[in-house]
Amino acid sequence: MKTFRWQISLFAAILLTTGAGAFGGAAGRARRSPGIGYVYPAGGQQGATFEAAVAGRYLDGVTDVVVSGRGVRATLIEHVKPLTGKEINLLRDRLKELQKIVPGAKPAKGRGGAGGGAKTAGKPASKTDVAAARTEIAEIRKKLANPKNRNRNNPQLAEDIRLRFVLAPDAEPGERELRLKSALGLSNPVTFHVGQVREHSEKEPNGKTADSDVLSPLPLVNNGRIMPGDVDRFRLKFSRGQRLVMAAGARELIPYLADAVPGWFQATLALYDANGVELAYSDDYRFHPDPVLFYEVARDGEYVLEIKDAIYRGREDFVYRISVGELPFVTSIFPLGGRAGAFTTVTVEGWNLPTKELKLDTTAKGPGILPVWVRKGNLVSNRVPFAVDTLPEFAEKEPNRLDGVQPVTLPVIINGRIGRPGDRDVFTFEGRAGDEVVAEVDARRLDSPLDSVLRLTDGAGRQLAFNDDHADKGAGLTTHHADSLLSVTLPGDGKYYIHLGDAQQKGGRAYVYRLRISEPRPDFELRVAPSSINAWAGATVPVTVHAIRKDGFTGQIDLSLKNPPNGFSLRNARVPAGKDQVQMFLKVPSMPRKQPLSLQLEGRAEIHERQVVRAAVPAEDRMQAFFYRHLVPAKELKVAVMARPKPKARPKKAPAKPKKTSS
Repeated sequence: MKTFRWQISLFAAILLTTGAGAFGGAAGRARRSPGIGYVYPAGGQQGATFEAAVAGRYLDGVTDVVVSGRGVRATLIEHVKPLTGKEINLLRDRLKELQKIVPGAKPAKGRGGAGGGAKTAGKPASKTDVAAARTEIAEIRKKLANPKNRNRNNPQLAEDIRLRFVLAPDAEPGERELRLKSALGLSNPVTFHVGQVREHSEKEPNGKTADSDVLSPLPLVNNGRIMPGDVDRFRLKFSRGQRLVMAAGARELIPYLADAVPGWFQATLALYDANGVELAYSDDYRFHPDPVLFYEVARDGEYVLEIKDAIYRGREDFVYRISVGELPFVTSIFPLGGRAGAFTTVTVEGWNLPTKELKLDTTAKGPGILPVWVRKGNLVSNRVPFAVDTLPEFAEKEPNRLDGVQPVTLPVIINGRIGRPGDRDVFTFEGRAGDEVVAEVDARRLDSPLDSVLRLTDGAGRQLAFNDDHADKGAGLTTHHADSLLSVTLPGDGKYYIHLGDAQQKGGRAYVYRLRISEPRPDFELRVAPSSINAWAGATVPVTVHAIRKDGFTGQIDLSLKNPPNGFSLRNARVPAGKDQVQMFLKVPSMPRKQPLSLQLEGRAEIHERQVVRAAVPAEDRMQAFFYRHLVPAKELKVAVMARPKPKARPKKAPAKPKKTSS
């Protein structure tokens, strides 16, 4: 289990948690926009119909459920809010009145006399009255039994919604975004999965003896939640020779919990045989907090899969999904990227893969990150990132230490591997005095476990620059920025050497990297937050745009909407030179829209006399562990334009009484 070091005063924590709430409003936006913390279960199988719970706040009047992509339909069944003290007392009083109608009803707790009896005011109650009273009694008791009436520890989860989902048989599998829509606008998005295999939801209690049912056949997905001190166990039937993948999704469902340390549900997985002997354990998968177990079954029989929080925390938003079966799972690819406009042959490693090579076509692709996956029959593997660039590509060749150093010509991207613990790769290039050179590693950001270190030396072996970790604000789900970057002006003509290794002296086939060595390539990325924008019809609302500048770019970035619907416009739409953030203003149409709209924002800048256009990625500004802030990417930038609420009618003043006059 990882140890997280953090220091923060209680005073600072209070300021941050009260001043930067996840669902805060802004001038011109709908006040108290709906906010949701989780959906459970956080997904379902293609073709399934099922119910799910959503918890959040400000959920009055929810009318629609908005899910990205096609093939998912959801409708509202019920909304439950915690009761105020006054509401509780009124319901208890009403309960006592109803209990006088129903024979043998249990007396209500609270103020006043006893209940029971079948008469009201001397008249016998009709069967219809008794039946109606029984129904109302049941409804009242259900409302009074809500534990959130008393427990207000997590106000962001105070209200509950029940939804009914219908998933089309051909719904595209994978991750979606779910939002709720009310008269006050759209909620923040939460993750929802469309799966391909049978789904099961835990049945409590499922601790010491596990679920009573043996879950078979495989593959399947187990859904559950971890409450404080909870341990969930599932009984599974395995067959000899099966190569099983057991992959938990927990942090991937809810990336950051502001009021938790380390800031997410830190799940652990353990596998036991029928005698309780532990066969496998994982509390993470490499640097990902969500654990994955790989296990080749030695004998037929029943096994127990266990999930819990690493330090036995828990609450209702500690939601998980565990995929179990002979599922295709990619553990690494090589190379991690290729040149735009070409075909790249990629070696794929992992479990239950039908192929060891993929031929990726990037002939019509520009620079960026593409998802790569493997299909086994109808099953799709996990997705891994593949980088596309325009620079020449070069493959590292062993040995390439100081006694066999590899020469390269700049600019270049080197695809290599730290193949064994303690390995160091060395590359040499010719430089001239005054040349600016940037060396940057892409490894951790491309799902490699490599924790890189970079060192630049001259021909005499003198160290000119060194870097271990370089923070990338665009990597919103990263808490350890393990990729390295050097930027240096060369002091003279001659040979220079780039040394690359692992900071922890680790290595192996999965420890792959892309090393760019070039002159500076000024560029930028954009993030726009929040990803759900709510505005009254005709209003102007603030939206924050973050500029992530690269290789020394400091120029102005002009912002614009791409193919905007009628009535939408921007004001203050530029990021000034040298600034990393701006608050622009979005003007929305004067007529409300029934359905939310998707917007696309882009930025333009002149770099080396060339117009560069970059799309702004929607994001949620999230807090982790009371202090750290992250821009978590979202799939869509959604805007809700709502009808303005009608002003409340002022009470009419009573006519003034005529003044008495004395005669």
